[in-house]
Amino acid sequence: MGQAGEPRRVHAYDGELGAAVARAQEGDEAAFAVAYRLVQPGLLGYLRGLVGDDAEDVVSDAWLEIARDLGRFKGDGAGFRGWTATIARHRALDHLRRQKVRPQSSALEQDMLELPGPHSTHDQALESISTEHALELVRGLPRDQAEAVLLRVVVGLDAPAAARVLGKRPGAVRTAAYRGLKRLAKQLGVEGVTDDGPRTLGESK
Repeated sequence: MGQAGEPRRVHAYDGELGAAVARAQEGDEAAFAVAYRLVQPGLLGYLRGLVGDDAEDVVSDAWLEIARDLGRFKGDGAGFRGWTATIARHRALDHLRRQKVRPQSSALEQDMLELPGPHSTHDQALESISTEHALELVRGLPRDQAEAVLLRVVVGLDAPAAARVLGKRPGAVRTAAYRGLKRLAKQLGVEGVTDDGPRTLGESK
């Protein structure tokens, strides 16, 4: 249950990632490059959703810290993705504090929560979420929903791992991701991402 919406292509690399991290911890620079290549796209997407155009700078800071503290990491490939996401999140929150910027929260949130959310619509929203436009929409979600969606979909963490990154219970992360995806499905559906029609979009035209 709950696995269908997660990007299987990410999980397929976890064995390779775990092996690369283990070699990197022994000083293998080429292995560190492999780990970077496997993790960087999701990490950058996550940070784009949090800090927008500053994501490249923030992810560079995060990788400096990841490289510095690599010896302390214990775990497998999936664990490494969660660990790097935690570091990236801390760097992003520091950046937002320095910039005195807070992600926007929409007054329409309660209205969106009332909309029906068929799984087919969610799946289509998931498929579209890696685009720049979708990441901009994610930035407009309330913080808890935005982070849950980014960690589950872009970074590819399961609910317990995402919950550890956020310091929340897995059920709260699942709920936040569901609500965020429901809202994104509606917004993306306006541009033809969903074919579920008025049944999904409700009265909002």
